[in-house]
Amino acid sequence: MKFSRRMFLGGAGAMIALPVLESLMPRAARGAAPGDPPRRFVGFFVPNGMEMANWTPTGVGPAYTLPTLPILAPLMPYREKVLIPSGLDNLPARPDTVGDHGSGCGAFLTAVHVYKTEGSDIRNGPSADQLAATELGAGLRFRSLELGIEGGASVGGCDSGYSCAYSRNISWANATTPMPKLTSSRVAFDRLFAGFDPNLTAAEIQKRLRYRTSVLDYARGDAESLRGKLGKTDQAKLDQYLTGVRELETRLALPSSICAPGPGPAGELDYVDHVKFMLDLIALSFQCDQTRVATFMLGNAGSNRSHTHLGISDAHHDLSHHQSDPAKRDLLRRIDTWEVEQLAYLLGKLEAVKETDGSSVLDHTIGFFSSEIEDGNSHAHTRMPIVVFGGAGGTINTGQHMSFASQPPAIRTVGNLFKTMLAAVGVTVDRMGDDGTALLPGVLKA
Repeated sequence: MKFSRRMFLGGAGAMIALPVLESLMPRAARGAAPGDPPRRFVGFFVPNGMEMANWTPTGVGPAYTLPTLPILAPLMPYREKVLIPSGLDNLPARPDTVGDHGSGCGAFLTAVHVYKTEGSDIRNGPSADQLAATELGAGLRFRSLELGIEGGASVGGCDSGYSCAYSRNISWANATTPMPKLTSSRVAFDRLFAGFDPNLTAAEIQKRLRYRTSVLDYARGDAESLRGKLGKTDQAKLDQYLTGVRELETRLALPSSICAPGPGPAGELDYVDHVKFMLDLIALSFQCDQTRVATFMLGNAGSNRSHTHLGISDAHHDLSHHQSDPAKRDLLRRIDTWEVEQLAYLLGKLEAVKETDGSSVLDHTIGFFSSEIEDGNSHAHTRMPIVVFGGAGGTINTGQHMSFASQPPAIRTVGNLFKTMLAAVGVTVDRMGDDGTALLPGVLKA
């Protein structure tokens, strides 16, 4: 069949003018049924473990209670949207002799026993976020987003013979390729929103919105004119396209669909503002659908930062070797509680962004919050401090504490948790890491 040059260019122009349409992606790439909001994945790392005496809830199920000095208290406003799984082990994170921080961070999202080296022959495995990104990130501007606070090169040794690649990255594309994180707030903002004009008024944003809608009108009209000239297969493809146009029109009609990130940082931020700005970027990147997979490192493994904003001059890593000293444990609890407050800040941002059906982005996100070790004094990789957050589109049994301590060792693994979390966003893997072979019982809704 022959088409005029004008018809071809007009149709092509309309197609090019459109953003990527969710309805044209495979179902697995969205991790949701047609018409449902997309699902998202977050990995959130904090260094040096937790002061576990004030972490683990008492009782299981929805009626759990917190310790007397609870580190998890900042999450209580989001109690119904978090799951506290206790008793899970990440045994692949154990080092060869010493080096718990490096090996633990390497296995943080991979559940793989990393190869001990300070050279170029690093060996890990694909991380859960990157497995999710293979499908959730298809067709988006950014397949995934890696952010952090502390920088440093991924070469040389950082912990007792373990490469800095393990201590400074939690996201791994494959066994030999860590995904380097962005630590500059300005660079991260520009990467996501370069070309956006922060000086636009509300009226100008609406004008651009009307223009985009008019482009969609043109695309729809031009496509309809082709219908009578197409065969059955191409007509089916055209119907898919027009469905996508209609869905996009619905999204554009809602105020939340206007992506207005505002101005980026004018200069370097202090530590507290830097952390919050990076978490803001995760929420904005999801709101603007720049990406659906993000990771964040509050510090590198074994970070020795002094939390002077809390009035604590002692170095974090040094404090974590508390030797049961009550004074040191109290300082650690304050640091740990502040770290959980940052998680709560992110949850608040994700909860505030609404989807087209009135639910929140948090409702359709699944996230993993933890550390490279259980406790800084023991350097253990058992009974890991973990928070799973977000509802993953209603697939997760949130709002409760689940204890897996009595489960067989082959079940109570962090690898199994990752396998379960991936299943919640529509990503199926036969095996996750070294020991992720089964779904955790009770986590997914029946």
